Amino acid sequence: ADGYNKDKKIRLVVEFPMQVIQAIQDLPLISAISRRANSFCLVSSDRRTYGIWVVGVDVAREKEVTTIFQVIRKGSYLENENGYEAIIGTILAKNLAVDVGDELVLLGQGLDGSIAASVVRVRGIFSTGQPDFDRSSLQMPLKTFQETFSMGDSVHELVVITKDLDKLPALAQAVRERLRSSFPSDSLQVLTWQDLLPGLDQSIQVDMVSGWINYSILVIIVAFGIMNTFVMSVMERTREFGMLLSLGMRPGQVVKLVLLESTFMSLLGIFFGIIGGCLLTYYFQIHGFEIPGAGDIMAQWGMPSRMWPRLSLISILMGPAVILMVTLVMAVFPVLRIFRLEPAKALRAV
Repeated sequence: ADGYNKDKKIRLVVEFPMQVIQAIQDLPLISAISRRANSFCLVSSDRRTYGIWVVGVDVAREKEVTTIFQVIRKGSYLENENGYEAIIGTILAKNLAVDVGDELVLLGQGLDGSIAASVVRVRGIFSTGQPDFDRSSLQMPLKTFQETFSMGDSVHELVVITKDLDKLPALAQAVRERLRSSFPSDSLQVLTWQDLLPGLDQSIQVDMVSGWINYSILVIIVAFGIMNTFVMSVMERTREFGMLLSLGMRPGQVVKLVLLESTFMSLLGIFFGIIGGCLLTYYFQIHGFEIPGAGDIMAQWGMPSRMWPRLSLISILMGPAVILMVTLVMAVFPVLRIFRLEPAKALRAV
């Protein structure tokens, strides 16, 4: 509902979520949709009580839109849509002094203003690496949540996963237009992940800019190295070029010969570089690699410290293509010296 992201009041609901799903599920860019309902409440064990954030999830569809089931450290993920069960974070489990199989009492306020109370059994304990989330989050089946908090069929959020992340803005606009035409009187708000996590979006943009800067610096260093190599090659072969010129070859023919030679050598080096790079990237794509000292920083965004690169056609060809162009451009400047060579002087060069 409009305004829920800024002020998470339980009364700001989507009253007919299934109708909303039916209105947008045929959009070609959508791969999965799941319903969620949320509320603050108190959770109590036999020994302690804490304030937490409770999320009711569509058990049948939640695995299509989240990976939290992959970080279950003890027990298992939710299975029964009508079950009085829950999964909690490792820090919350430690604070409440509970384990898998123990009971928790939930106490909050229902949608109609009544007291919401329920008893759930801990089915699983997860660890996302985000201390705040693991300390204050509990998930339970959506139907159980709706019954406990007097929600009826209402929910607070519909989570939509796109098939193509690059086309997310187009999908968001298509969903907005579909909702406006299907529910003109309802104030439903469509937010992308950039709207929900602006800090992460800015971090990604900064990382991309710094990556391009580092890549540009590397290309410049390689360019000067290549130019230095060609300058030395031309200087050392001055006598050879003088002999070719004295035998009747035109300077343009000698230049073409040198450029052809440099192109062949560059292509040969690029070929072996691509083979070696692909093998190395494929290995890390399967096994991943650790970033030393980055575990805590990555955990703040819910990402693991182990990274897995992705081998794609662009990553394979873009770098070698840039290096090939740089090589040819840098080779032009030294070989232009050939046009100024005088055969007699060149033959006397040491």
